[in-house]
Amino acid sequence: MMVTGLAAVLLALAFLLTLVSIIQPLAKRLEISEAVLLALTGIGLGLIASLIVRSSATDLLDGAAEALIYFPVNSEAFLLIFLPILVFQGAMAIDVRRLAHETATVLLLAVVAVIVSTATIGFALYPFAKQSLVVCLLLGSIVATTDPSAVAGIFREIGAASRLTRLVEGEALLNDAAAISIFSILLAAVTSHHQIHPTEALIDFMTAFIGAIVVGVCLARLTLLLIAGLGGSAASEITLTLALPYAVYILCDEMLGFSGVVATAAAGLTVSAYGPSTFRPQVWRFLNEMWEQLVFWAGSLVFLLAAMLVPRLLIGMTRWDFVLILIASVAGLIARSAVIFGMLPLLAITKLSPPVPNPFKATMAWGGIRGAITLALALAVTENQSVSSPVAHFVGIIATGFVLITLLINGTTLRALVLFFKLDQLSPIDQAIRQQIVGIGLGEVAERTRELSEELGFSEQTRAGVISRLERRAEKERAANNFESALSDRNRVNIALITIANQERSLLLDLFRIQGLSRRVMETLLRTAESMADGARLEGRYGYVRALKRRLQPSLRFRIAQELHSRLHIDEPLTNCMMERFEMLIIAHLVSLSLQRFVRQRMEPTLGPRITEIVSEVLGRQRKLLDDALETLRLHYSGYSEALESRILRQIALRLEDEEYDALEADSLISEELHRELHREIERQRARLDAPLRFNLKSGIEQRLRAFPAFNGVPDSVLQKLSSKVSMHFVSPGEVLFKRGQRVRVVYAQVAGLAEVNLAEQEILFGSGDLIGAASVIRNDTMPGTVRSLQFSHLLAIPRPVFEKLLRDYPIVQRLIIQRSKKRADGLLMPVTVRTLEGDAISTASATEMRHLVSPL
Repeated sequence: MMVTGLAAVLLALAFLLTLVSIIQPLAKRLEISEAVLLALTGIGLGLIASLIVRSSATDLLDGAAEALIYFPVNSEAFLLIFLPILVFQGAMAIDVRRLAHETATVLLLAVVAVIVSTATIGFALYPFAKQSLVVCLLLGSIVATTDPSAVAGIFREIGAASRLTRLVEGEALLNDAAAISIFSILLAAVTSHHQIHPTEALIDFMTAFIGAIVVGVCLARLTLLLIAGLGGSAASEITLTLALPYAVYILCDEMLGFSGVVATAAAGLTVSAYGPSTFRPQVWRFLNEMWEQLVFWAGSLVFLLAAMLVPRLLIGMTRWDFVLILIASVAGLIARSAVIFGMLPLLAITKLSPPVPNPFKATMAWGGIRGAITLALALAVTENQSVSSPVAHFVGIIATGFVLITLLINGTTLRALVLFFKLDQLSPIDQAIRQQIVGIGLGEVAERTRELSEELGFSEQTRAGVISRLERRAEKERAANNFESALSDRNRVNIALITIANQERSLLLDLFRIQGLSRRVMETLLRTAESMADGARLEGRYGYVRALKRRLQPSLRFRIAQELHSRLHIDEPLTNCMMERFEMLIIAHLVSLSLQRFVRQRMEPTLGPRITEIVSEVLGRQRKLLDDALETLRLHYSGYSEALESRILRQIALRLEDEEYDALEADSLISEELHRELHREIERQRARLDAPLRFNLKSGIEQRLRAFPAFNGVPDSVLQKLSSKVSMHFVSPGEVLFKRGQRVRVVYAQVAGLAEVNLAEQEILFGSGDLIGAASVIRNDTMPGTVRSLQFSHLLAIPRPVFEKLLRDYPIVQRLIIQRSKKRADGLLMPVTVRTLEGDAISTASATEMRHLVSPL
């Protein structure tokens, strides 16, 4: 009985998936590109199925053959079903911050190269094709888009340089969009028989790109905000990521008239950038694995199904068509090479992008393989009823032949080209590090193997043979080790800082597994950890420290909240920001302690004591900045600080308890029912910890005012009224409080920290208990110099009218301020960074040390 209908389609799909599962390991064994083998298999299936349908001797197989030939997938299905998945996962798998340094290169390859290829191929074919220029350009846009799956797959398999893979994947994100946008403009001109206006086409092209980026980023951010509010439901979070690419693609492509591919890529890049701090680490890991599996199915099926159409598209091919295919192929290679070898050096000269080595350029030029998207666009032309038969025949045959040439020639030789240029080998820096690490690591492995073999009772002869082999390998690596000579101290410091930043990211992700920690805080910490790694990679120690200081400086959101608090007396935004800043500083403080242990225990054996000392100094200053920032807050909100630290520690303890029960259940020491009950109890305790802590922004202001020497003669009732009119102000090192010649509109009462004003005659330091700007108000003068904070400082901002009224009502305040200013001028008053509620002065670091911390390391 013949299987027909939906059952036949599903059976054909199962057959194709079975083929896919066989092709992947077979391609590795044969050492050819998986995409090439998929294409050849698809073409073979299409030919065999066509022969079976035409033959009368194989009636039993007609149903299966027809299910393959007439599989219900057309060009629209290719673009709507498969393209969003492929583009979204490709974007999500990219390291956004590392790709950002290659933005100019990627845009050149993805946009400029597509435009140049379209024009070159179109004008090359025009004199010979007996078709209009618009039709030739239409064909050029179809074959201008490269397929990254074959190229990136080869690069990953043979271990090509990561930058080369990143450039190819980054190009693939946008070249489909550029080609499809140009294709849409040209196809509309062909079907409607109207002329193309270059200015109008350029405006449409740019509008499609920019609008798509805005829509993609906004919808992705909204999706991530929705995910953050789902309360940890992993299944729901993953489902939303599956809906996102289709929603973005269809909304832009079908409704708004923007580029659906660009919007999907923008959404994927947004999820890549903010996903690690939005999803729990275990969910993020599973999410990536799920998307990799989806792309494996989608990419393989789209190649097979598109390749099965090749025999149909090549029907009626002539010898002259073969000549046209060769012309198009040569023109495409020349255009791509011209852009890569001619324009990439200009980006390096103008400092818009890092230089690209010539072996990279040659590989990228030869790796312009075309694939399923080109076939899908060609199929869209042949299926369009508004396109004449000669045009459809021309486009279908030339585009299909172009794809076959790039797959069978470029695809099969690309591996050899990469090996010829030795792009699969480690860089000299990585090679030197490898020898250092392997030499040390094998010694450790030999010692651990000896201990384990004795514990397990292996014979002396077996033990000696294995361990001696490990020791000989270790000795060989140590003999070949040129770590000290191959790398300068600067390179080793940079490597150490990159390693530390990556280790910090790992520690943060591990902490993020604790439920109850703020997603926004973790997002900030993860983003700045990645910025520190990038800074160290590009600018060494200076870049690392600059990124660190940006983390500790108040964010734009914090500054806006501070302005709302001081000007409009709206406290809630600043309260929320203060709670997040508290949590951020405490977590960063905990991580800094772990990093110092990591440097001593893990990095010193590899990089040596000298480099470790330099790196430890950088970490020590980082720790000092963190301590200053945290202590400034702890001074005023000690109760909240203790409560927050206690909650974090209890959350860590609950996670450790949960892991202990998981281990007991894995070892079959407790039953599954008991494990579930213990897990439920932990969840109940976590729920109790999820209740937000109460944070009183204005607590203790009155007590702080009483501790100021200038207010000793002011009644408590007056200070109580004054406390309701002042606002909180927090500044970071280097921040300017007043500029030289500025009129004082607010007097800063310094609760904690240090500030400095540079005058012509001397430098004056302000510490805890000082009123910055008060002397200028008394003299009714502008500020004589620029006042800059040297530490993380906690200030109370008193509006000038309020302060002037206080001076009029209580002249003793003015006398005390003048007396304090004279003592400071005579050198009899030393600034202190902290003053207790009882008025006791506590001095910490010297001003010289503070200036050293404020300046770049």
